[in-house]
Amino acid sequence: MSAAGGRGAGARRVVIEADGGSRGNPGPAAYGAVLKDADTGEVIAEDGTTIGRATNNVAEYSGLIAGLRLAEEHAPEADIEVRMDSKLVVEQMSGRWKIKHPDMRPLAAEANRLAPFGTTYTWVPRERNKHADRLANEALDGKRSGVTVASTGGSSGDPDEDSLIEEIESPAAAAAGDRPAAMQAQARGWSPDAGGPTTLVLVRHGVTAHTKEKRFSGGLASANPGLSAEGRAQVRATAQWLRPIADRVDVVVASPVRRTRESADILAEVLGRPLEEEPAFAEMEFGSWDGLTFAEVSERDREGLDAWLGSLDVAAGGGESFRAVEDRVLAGLERVLADHAGRTVVVVSHVTPIKTLVSHAVGAPLDAVFRMELTPASVTVLSFFPDRAAPEGRRGSMRLFNALPPGNDLVEELGRW
Repeated sequence: MSAAGGRGAGARRVVIEADGGSRGNPGPAAYGAVLKDADTGEVIAEDGTTIGRATNNVAEYSGLIAGLRLAEEHAPEADIEVRMDSKLVVEQMSGRWKIKHPDMRPLAAEANRLAPFGTTYTWVPRERNKHADRLANEALDGKRSGVTVASTGGSSGDPDEDSLIEEIESPAAAAAGDRPAAMQAQARGWSPDAGGPTTLVLVRHGVTAHTKEKRFSGGLASANPGLSAEGRAQVRATAQWLRPIADRVDVVVASPVRRTRESADILAEVLGRPLEEEPAFAEMEFGSWDGLTFAEVSERDREGLDAWLGSLDVAAGGGESFRAVEDRVLAGLERVLADHAGRTVVVVSHVTPIKTLVSHAVGAPLDAVFRMELTPASVTVLSFFPDRAAPEGRRGSMRLFNALPPGNDLVEELGRW
């Protein structure tokens, strides 16, 4: 596990409290997870997120996985005790009960992968797991979504306190002046009457022959290679991973470039959702460089390559510049946000448009695209919240970046791409 900064980085022992629930079993489901310093009881981070339609057991395992991910990020060197009121999960993760249900096996495998050696599991009565239960119910009620990290000197970890997300989004709390000015402005701008966030689930297309050979592969004016068999398998695995949120997805929006359209066809089929095209989300046009490797371009047009790498305003091979791509991608974003306000949209696109959207959402300069890597068929999630205080009337949030379905060999992927 990689080292992480922040409040939990120095914790020697942490406690994960996790829970999950389904209204209908199966039905709309969500999980809650809270990471605490075991010695002080202080909250380090918490997560409450919906997972679409699922059973109670799937939701409980999802809460455990979320808690272990919080520990991996915020307390990578700490000893972990997991506390849950699910006898099934505790006994199975402790190795005392067999895992017979096929839906549980991949979840247990992912939890085992995340749990460091020595992680212990403790069953607790439901009344001692109120914090995690509340987070799950807040997610189901639409009051929160995603991870919130405690600031230094914050919550005492009392399970009867307001959740961290409520503290951040409360105008009254912001007016007290205990938080940074930027956070206060954000809290004042948010209004429950303004509507919920519009969420984009960004999926990069699967591999093509050009991807494998690391060739420049542009947008609509390019040679447009289709997905390879491996690429189709990658996208289908991602689609199956996203399937539990299908009932929350409004539409699948695709770049009309062949490889993205083929990827979107698979996603729309698995998710059972309509498919629309948005040309603004096509890849950068690389002009005369299209189909060439980086080494070939360096040999044939070194001056042009150096100029392109040194400026966001220089067109690649006579095609498009990063600024030109940004202009059209953000115009496409405006259309999607207007047409699908408050809904979840799966957007199937390419490396440059996805990285451009991430930079925009987090308020980073456009040259941040040079410091991001995206794996084929990976998932990145952005949410855009109504915010009266923001210049555009909204604020962006990155909830997930370059994620792969469980079971993918990330080490192999990193080495390959």
